Amino acid sequence: MSGFEAVLFDLDDTLCRHEQSEETLYRGAFEAAGVEPFGAPSDLWTALSGPPPADGQEAYLREGFDRVAAQYGEESVDTGALARGFLDAVDYTAVSLRPGAAAALERARELGRVALVTNGPERRQTTKLAALDLQEAFDVRVFSDDVPRRKPHSDPFDRALARLDVEAEATLHVGNSLEHDVAGAQDAGLRAAWCPVAADADPGDHSPDYVLESLSDLRDVLDAPRRAP
Repeated sequence: MSGFEAVLFDLDDTLCRHEQSEETLYRGAFEAAGVEPFGAPSDLWTALSGPPPADGQEAYLREGFDRVAAQYGEESVDTGALARGFLDAVDYTAVSLRPGAAAALERARELGRVALVTNGPERRQTTKLAALDLQEAFDVRVFSDDVPRRKPHSDPFDRALARLDVEAEATLHVGNSLEHDVAGAQDAGLRAAWCPVAADADPGDHSPDYVLESLSDLRDVLDAPRRAP
């Protein structure tokens, strides 16, 4: 690879996007729990604080539903059942590739080794990979099940580098999360390419090595000589 010997990719909101509507998920939670619906999806998203953890999602959602129930005077509702119902309503096959993802993967594979590094558990993420026809797209796959600590900790990156047998400084990580993908990769010694979901996203205090408006832009990064540290 002219610039890098290997490229690591995040999965959710980097290579793929989720196609289920918020309304479908929200109403599905109530249907699965056998609870008369109240509120709206926007109430739950407002009530949830920060991004969901890779594990402990049920507790995370329960806390959100607790706040929505209190807002609507429904404190007697079993919010644990709503959280479980929400998770049951998720269709992990309802995913599609983000624009430019197929071309980015193809170019990375042409030039070097390629790995997936995702905070999602293997069972859930392999369902998405099958739906996206990406089962054979990676030389190495690192799931949250594989490591005791998840991104932004260095463990997942270190595991991928060891399996690929490449050095951190010769490796690029591509992801959408400033905390998990950019800061995590840079702390592990890798270069980081940030591909945000929103076109007008602000990196704030973070300093990605590369900012991609689309995954299609990755070709130019990979074809150019690697920048000096």
